[in-house]
Amino acid sequence: MISEYARWAQGGDRVHCPFCRHPDSRVVDSRTADDGAAIRRRRSCPNCGRRFTTQETVILMVAKRSGVTEPFTRDKIVRGVQRACQGRPVSEDKLAILAQQVEETIRARGLGEVPSHEVGLAILGPLRDLDEVAYLRFASVYRGFESLADFEDEITALRQGRRDAVTDSAVATDPASPGQH
Repeated sequence: MISEYARWAQGGDRVHCPFCRHPDSRVVDSRTADDGAAIRRRRSCPNCGRRFTTQETVILMVAKRSGVTEPFTRDKIVRGVQRACQGRPVSEDKLAILAQQVEETIRARGLGEVPSHEVGLAILGPLRDLDEVAYLRFASVYRGFESLADFEDEITALRQGRRDAVTDSAVATDPASPGQH
């Protein structure tokens, strides 16, 4: 087996020109993209002289319970949440934003590989904020609800969270509340 360094030294990581397939190119300009999550490089082919752009991103891997790892994709998040949102007033745009929030949360941990369980946990918060019914559907499958009591406990927690949010906003807007001047 060839080491990573040996593969690189032999040109295994070279970028081929998309026009003439020449096995090398020269970087003309590099810039960060996607809020620093990627690097966009402008390249020039020494053979045909044409220019092209490449984008490099770190591949985030998800470790499944079976031990298999696969690349993280926003599409998989959207597809999983779409089932929970079926029949709910949730647009495709909102699902795309949710998937982006999940990816940002996971990437912020700074790990190259995350367990699938953590991906599920990262979905729960934004989904709860988006649609409580869809959240209950997703949570019931994700957390493996087995009884009506599991649903009742989760609904109670949702109601308590809503009450706390209403109380917090009332305190913040009440000029007579202590600590407000």
